[in-house]
Amino acid sequence: MKKQRVIVGLSGGVDSSVAAWLLKQQGYDVIGLFMKNWEEEDTDTYCSSRQDFIDAASVADIIGIPLEVANFSTEYKERVFSLFLAEYQAGRTPNPDVLCNAEIKFKAFLDHAINLGADYIATGHYAQVRKINDSYQLLKGEDGTKDQSYFLYRLNQSQLARTLFPVGNLYKRNVRRIAQEQKLPNFSKKDSTGICFIGERPFREFLKRYLPHEPGEIRTFEGKTVGEHIGLMYYTIGQRQGLGIGGVQNSSDKPWFVAGKNMTDNILIVVQGHDHAELLRSTLTAADLTWINGKAPHCDWVYTAKTRYRQSDAPCAIVRVNQAACQIEFAQSQWAVTPGQSVVVYESKVCLGGGIIV
Repeated sequence: MKKQRVIVGLSGGVDSSVAAWLLKQQGYDVIGLFMKNWEEEDTDTYCSSRQDFIDAASVADIIGIPLEVANFSTEYKERVFSLFLAEYQAGRTPNPDVLCNAEIKFKAFLDHAINLGADYIATGHYAQVRKINDSYQLLKGEDGTKDQSYFLYRLNQSQLARTLFPVGNLYKRNVRRIAQEQKLPNFSKKDSTGICFIGERPFREFLKRYLPHEPGEIRTFEGKTVGEHIGLMYYTIGQRQGLGIGGVQNSSDKPWFVAGKNMTDNILIVVQGHDHAELLRSTLTAADLTWINGKAPHCDWVYTAKTRYRQSDAPCAIVRVNQAACQIEFAQSQWAVTPGQSVVVYESKVCLGGGIIV
């Protein structure tokens, strides 16, 4: 029988490298594909694409698979980066990795792979796909500290049907061990933590190149002016560092946190103390909904949800849902729920979908 062809997104990192090696061992016809999605300032200190390509090429050579390069920079700017900037300009805090996965890695890349005759695509994400009858489920990765299903909640049935996650059932330490045993040169390479495809550059300086910034007042909820901000787009709910608020007369010594933005009057609103009531929310509304199986979850059933990637699962119920939006109620108030971020709903290990917090 003809081998099934899998095109692996080789990023130059250890996870995608081991994914490619595992697929080769499993008998697939494996092709590596390095995605170039950001063309500006390739000589910039913070852009690692050149070294990433060298690492990907070295891995492909050792494994014994061909490596191709695809440029999706136009799609990235149109589908991801333009929305990323618009969200920041509107005072929200978007998650570009969520959109990048849905629009680039599992759409532009998937379409390109199918044109190359692929049966499947594969990535190094820590997540799993399970088929039950004719439906596909997205499951959490086995390594709870690395699970990346949060970033994949916008995937649909047709995308999951064509996707493999070879390292999803492994722990990170075992992935690195396999890479070292196979003498892959990137076995100890650190994980990327920068903006999807853009790199780990100083964020404020990066945004300044694309968006106008307007300084304004920093005020308490009571209306007292306590400082000046450099532009609302540079701040997010729950932020503590970089506020520049010194000693304020007649205030406690508790740290200051961002609690809100008044976009109309260009005012940054702050409170003192990590557990201030204005930083806690027991309900939220989400829009731009995506449900993986195409159907909204049952209202009033008990689920869990995350409002940010590194958060623990929080028990909740969906109390209202329609095509446009849903309302989620948490058993315990959540800290620093942030407009623009994603809320992702789970039933045990199954990722059901989610939406953008409004």
